[in-house]
Amino acid sequence: MCTVIAGVDPGAETPVVLAGIRDEMADRPWRGPAAHWPGHPGLIGGLDLEAGGTWLAAEPAVPRVAALLNGVGRPAPPETRRSRGDLPLRAAGHGGLPETDLSVYDPFHLVLAEPGGVRLWHWDGEDVTEDKLPPGTHIVVNDGWVAPDAAPRAGWFVPRFAAAPRPSAHDPGDASWTAWRELLAGDGLPVTDPRALVVRRELDDGRVWGTSSVTLVALGRDTLRYDFCPCPGDPSAWSTVLR
Repeated sequence: MCTVIAGVDPGAETPVVLAGIRDEMADRPWRGPAAHWPGHPGLIGGLDLEAGGTWLAAEPAVPRVAALLNGVGRPAPPETRRSRGDLPLRAAGHGGLPETDLSVYDPFHLVLAEPGGVRLWHWDGEDVTEDKLPPGTHIVVNDGWVAPDAAPRAGWFVPRFAAAPRPSAHDPGDASWTAWRELLAGDGLPVTDPRALVVRRELDDGRVWGTSSVTLVALGRDTLRYDFCPCPGDPSAWSTVLR
């Protein structure tokens, strides 16, 4: 279950903070954030080596960030199915839901964050809907945008992120980032806890599924800071990709 946490405060110096937690098979190859796509100059994100796309892309010049979560619904026909990993690249590059035939994609939730707010598109294989997040702290999972009382993970983490000092896009150090980084390390919950943000499961076939990376982005009105952790659960493993 991938997760996006968004803090929206339109009047703040940093109006939007967005965290992306990627859960995936441990043996699926990937590379850390960089400008991996010649066809999308300027975009920064982690590269999924299996399909060539990404789960989160940032356009620092705007600034803008797009993140993708798998959804629930009717899968795309096998003969026309495309990887959903190109959707964050196209959304971050152009500022909206890509104008394309969505029937070639399996269900998804696409999150687009800009200084003016956060929008979501939900595709269930038949219909597409759009939401705009109001001010506050929100969580999006594979079931979509959920209320704090609708899921154990949301109930545990939404109030904690809401109460924590917000990361600043203008912070030259890490002081304002510490509280969110520590929460994103799992807040001390076991990886098997139903509330856990950092998860790990050993499957019957011997493979391992779990949290493979965590991204934290702060959007100022004309700037973006992008931090990345390739070792979920370790607060000391963070580095700054863009400042």
